[in-house]
Amino acid sequence: MEQNPSRRAFLIAAAAAGAGGLLSPASAGASTPRQAPAGRTAADPFKLGIASGDPAPDGFVLWTRLAPDPLTPDGHGGMPSRDVEVGWQVAEDERFRTVVRDGTATARPAAAHSVHVELDGLKPGREYFYRFRAGGHLSEAGRTRTTPAPGTTETALTFAAVSCAQYEHGYYTAYRRMAEQHPDLVVHLGDYIYEYSGGVYTAAQGNVREHAGGKLQTLADYRVRHAQYKTDADLQLAHLTSPWLVIFDDHEVENNWAGDNPGTLAPDFATRKAAGFQAYYENMPLRRSAVTRGPGIRINRRVSWGSVATFHLLDSRQFRDDQPCDDGMRSSCDERLAQERVMLGDDQMKWLAGGLGAAPAAWNLIAQQVIVGQRDYHLGPGRELNVDAWDGYAAERDRLLRTLASARSAGSGDPVVLTGDAHVASASDLLADFDDPDSERVGVELVATSISSDGDGYHDPARDAALLMENPHLKFVNERRGYIMCRATPDELTADFRTLDYISRRGAPARTAATFTIPAGEQTLT
Repeated sequence: MEQNPSRRAFLIAAAAAGAGGLLSPASAGASTPRQAPAGRTAADPFKLGIASGDPAPDGFVLWTRLAPDPLTPDGHGGMPSRDVEVGWQVAEDERFRTVVRDGTATARPAAAHSVHVELDGLKPGREYFYRFRAGGHLSEAGRTRTTPAPGTTETALTFAAVSCAQYEHGYYTAYRRMAEQHPDLVVHLGDYIYEYSGGVYTAAQGNVREHAGGKLQTLADYRVRHAQYKTDADLQLAHLTSPWLVIFDDHEVENNWAGDNPGTLAPDFATRKAAGFQAYYENMPLRRSAVTRGPGIRINRRVSWGSVATFHLLDSRQFRDDQPCDDGMRSSCDERLAQERVMLGDDQMKWLAGGLGAAPAAWNLIAQQVIVGQRDYHLGPGRELNVDAWDGYAAERDRLLRTLASARSAGSGDPVVLTGDAHVASASDLLADFDDPDSERVGVELVATSISSDGDGYHDPARDAALLMENPHLKFVNERRGYIMCRATPDELTADFRTLDYISRRGAPARTAATFTIPAGEQTLT
């Protein structure tokens, strides 16, 4: 997509600066963010960067977290135990000559000095720039945008789908390559952080970085881990360039957790889960509606993009039953077929069905965490399924697929499922009956590989071909790192699977390993 001059100028500046300052106080122009009187702090408090998210036709969320010393073990990032006023500013241009909104927000110790500013009253379908000021320091400038007004016919929406960024396993070059393409929106599908102690989870090529601290147990632990990930320059650039929609999977709390059940024998799991949720909110550009009464957090929500697309963001962890047959890969597991087993839960399934039917857009984009389509990993006679994914919840999957088919038959938008978790890119048709390759196509599933998890990955054409034969609905598989870049119009959705040959060292280029087009109304991959 051709970028307009302001976008090109901003991207060039961002790429050249990396994590450095795009605008310094000396070059900020005549107007700077309002700020309550306070003395200048010696260290820059914006070392975790800034971000935006959950855009709407009239606004979005702006985020930052003050942390001049990000990795202090207490989780407070070197901040004093008092409230700090933070100035913020939104402008129509990257030089902030035309400021349209400004104000102050309070960064409180109880929230790790994070700030969530929810803007409204802005113009729909517009690009905006934003920045913060605190302690005499000015943050970098970020680019964000509002969504088109309801019913607006946009020529195109570009969005990226990403997941799984284990810090130890490699560099975040894929985030930078994604940012260089300047998507309108980024959808993060989970595993933004990992909870393991340093060196416990090792990539095939060996780990190139090390987690700070041990296994995450306390609120301070989770805050420090988020801070360590946020210090990465490539991740900061990705947040600076586009607004994000975020959902979590398991590693933001504990590997393969399910509802009230920890994935491993974790002590005091309810307290750990609450700590993980709190730290997640503190470090993500989420709206206040994510904060619930009690120990939960609400991440299932809906974001519309004019008449082109509606994103339905799901939560497949908080409300699911425990995995059947003691979890993992299973060749035989009758328990997974039980009708009463749920992944989303009744309330969330009803919420999804109602939203699919009411969405007036060309595309219903269902963003969720684990593979929906049946996936046989055993090459040859027999079958091996991952029961942490929807294969462990077969009856609930049938209900989901019937819901998608029913909404489409009633005239709703074409369903496309966006999935993370697997560390392997793939594209597949979703069938009414996966044991019958000729059964009805009810939608497609695009699975994003990891940003860094499992290291460089590999390329094995023979194995890939065998996996495709085992799963006739599966059209593409790739074990390298990367992301999916999509372009949606009312007529079609195109998905480029972007991959990198290595992440164990910096600087890898990204290439398009495969491109699929989904014509409107056809519900199948081309």
